[in-house]
Amino acid sequence: MNQPTPDTAHLGAPHTHPHDAADQTEILDLDAEVLAEHTAALTDWLPIETGPRHIVDLGCGTGAGTFALLQRFPQAELTAVDSSTAHLRRLREKAAAAGAAERVRVVQADLDAATWPDLGRPELVWASASLHHMADPDRTLRQVHDLLAPGGLLAVVELAGFPRFLPADAPEGAPGLEERCHAALDRRHADHVSHRGADWGPKLTDAGFTVVGERTITLDTGTLRSDVAGRYALSGLRRMRDGIASVLTAEDLTALDRLLDDDSPHSVLRRGDLTVRTERTVWAARRT
Repeated sequence: MNQPTPDTAHLGAPHTHPHDAADQTEILDLDAEVLAEHTAALTDWLPIETGPRHIVDLGCGTGAGTFALLQRFPQAELTAVDSSTAHLRRLREKAAAAGAAERVRVVQADLDAATWPDLGRPELVWASASLHHMADPDRTLRQVHDLLAPGGLLAVVELAGFPRFLPADAPEGAPGLEERCHAALDRRHADHVSHRGADWGPKLTDAGFTVVGERTITLDTGTLRSDVAGRYALSGLRRMRDGIASVLTAEDLTALDRLLDDDSPHSVLRRGDLTVRTERTVWAARRT
């Protein structure tokens, strides 16, 4: 999931989606590309005085955080952990293409399991858009605390919400559609992803960490006309539709389907007014 990623992280027991692994891999790759500067800003902010030698990326997806961290800390080696074979395969491919294969170790693991595989003794653990998927995030935080080297840092990055793409008055015939879709998705998450939107500061303290920083970063790309933005919006809105179609009005569902129809003149692929607007909060917590 990654990164900031749309809510697609696959950790612990797999979440059921009608998309296949290729669809999930594509949206994570698009997320990494569109939000690269946003992710770099998060890694640059981390309160680290001495560069870590070993980093663990929990819920790495296809590597949005992985490669930002490798660039930020050029002397570090990184262990990338995810439950998805497809995501890890894609991450390996990207590491090889970037000439970083020797710096990356991939581990397939169910992080909801009581016992984790050997992940070494990292000085930095990065968990982006992944902890809220845990069945018992408090236990996960305690496991991370015990995993870290003394004085090591945990960075928890969480989305404030699903990215927005359309102007407020779009689409034609159904202004405000995207906001209504977001409201429906938020209600669904409240029922099924109870830790999404949590304040992780108190949880980190309860797990034995000392919170040393918290920052919220807002991204608004302005109008984008690139192919990447259209495909990112298409993939993201399709995933949103899967979760909320049953609660939308017939009119809103029809309008949404026009946006998601590759062949429609109203498709998001053909819009020239797309933006990407999102917000993420990062907590930095130290094992003392």
